[in-house]
Amino acid sequence: MQHALKRREVFAPQSERYADPRAGLLQGESWIAARSDVLRVLDRSLDPRPAVEALNVALGEAYQKVETHLAKNQALMLTVDNGHTRVSLSLLVATPESTSLSTLKAQVAARLPTVDLAELLMEVHEITGMAAAFTHVSEGKSYARDLPLSICGVLLAQACNIGLKAVSRVDVAALTLPRLSWVQQNYVRAETLIQANACLVEAQFDLPRAQVWGGGEVASADGLRFVVPVRTVHAGWNGKYFGAARGVTYYNFTSDQFTGFHGIVIPGTLRDSLDILSGLLEQQTHLDPREIMTDTHGSSDVVFVLFALLGYQFSPRLADLPDQRFWRLDRDADYWQVH
Repeated sequence: MQHALKRREVFAPQSERYADPRAGLLQGESWIAARSDVLRVLDRSLDPRPAVEALNVALGEAYQKVETHLAKNQALMLTVDNGHTRVSLSLLVATPESTSLSTLKAQVAARLPTVDLAELLMEVHEITGMAAAFTHVSEGKSYARDLPLSICGVLLAQACNIGLKAVSRVDVAALTLPRLSWVQQNYVRAETLIQANACLVEAQFDLPRAQVWGGGEVASADGLRFVVPVRTVHAGWNGKYFGAARGVTYYNFTSDQFTGFHGIVIPGTLRDSLDILSGLLEQQTHLDPREIMTDTHGSSDVVFVLFALLGYQFSPRLADLPDQRFWRLDRDADYWQVH
């Protein structure tokens, strides 16, 4: 039963991890009513056979290409273990840091001045106007003198996890504890944080150096796991990462311009792969990543299918490649012999 659950041959309806992933899909009359619109948006045909045949041809060509170069490929090796063929890849050798690179890093570090973190936040606001994205929860125009300074103070307290008292100043009206508490309750929330982050991403996108790094078409996603000491619906059990406590995964999306364009909180019991596509589609910046890379936790066979249907390229970096299952559409196809 345990192996059948892991292979998704049987499902546990009340489980978050082992429930049938198809249960959330449109079915019956709901799917029939929306089918035409969905296929038109995705530029897909109602007949799946041409698409399946194209995938079959592409898969065969890829396997044949691997077989052709297998004899001279020193990084790839096929072995037989208990009648099953296993794939092994040699580890990449790290390139040592050159003397010129070390010198350049030292020169750059010497040119960077030592600045106060709070002053840096205010300077970023002066350049990008990101504090203007924080609006009052009542959606009214509540006027407050030196509001950007108060917002930066609250952001600094939250980012450093030091509390409002650590950044409060009795001699500065915009940084008094009551003022900071009022700003935190009325201005800093998920919606305004998303809009402010979009301002930062937009500003970095226009920098010439960022354009050298990339155009925003490629992104990566990875999760940071945190134990949550308080009771919350967002925390879940995961003995591997949190022991006897509950925790969450903060899943961060980073573009090839080194900007974090989105982030979501995942309960500790769920795999990252269940949320990777939703995070990519829900991000609010003007970036449009078409290829995204993850680690093993962010990959699954279903994610490959969904990415292909929506026109995205999914490129995971798998840590347990020998344990992966390789598929073929033709059961009788024999693409290579073990060398």
